Amino acid sequence: MHKAVLLQLAATFIAAAIAGMFFGTRGVFSAMCGGLAYVLPSAFFAWLLWLVSWYGGRAKVTAFVAGELVRLLLATCLLLLVVVLYKNLHWGAFLIGLALTVKANLFAFLVKTQT
Repeated sequence: MHKAVLLQLAATFIAAAIAGMFFGTRGVFSAMCGGLAYVLPSAFFAWLLWLVSWYGGRAKVTAFVAGELVRLLLATCLLLLVVVLYKNLHWGAFLIGLALTVKANLFAFLVKTQT
């Protein structure tokens, strides 16, 4: 799970670099905001799953479902917060950052996991 978060973070930086080439500094910040609004809740979710597995809790399915719900709510709140507070938002860069970060999960399956 932590590798998926690292891939999402890398995708956020790639999206920011691409947005910076096309849209300038405003694009970099917008793409970073879009990507980080998805990465931060994912990191929290990964930490929560690690914590549950470390304690050996019996309610792993419950923790997964509750954690996923919290992750989605946090991501939605962060996205709305960026839209409301960042008045100079470049929508194209913002959506590029968000889309590349969300799709980074597909590449997580290609990364070989250690046993």
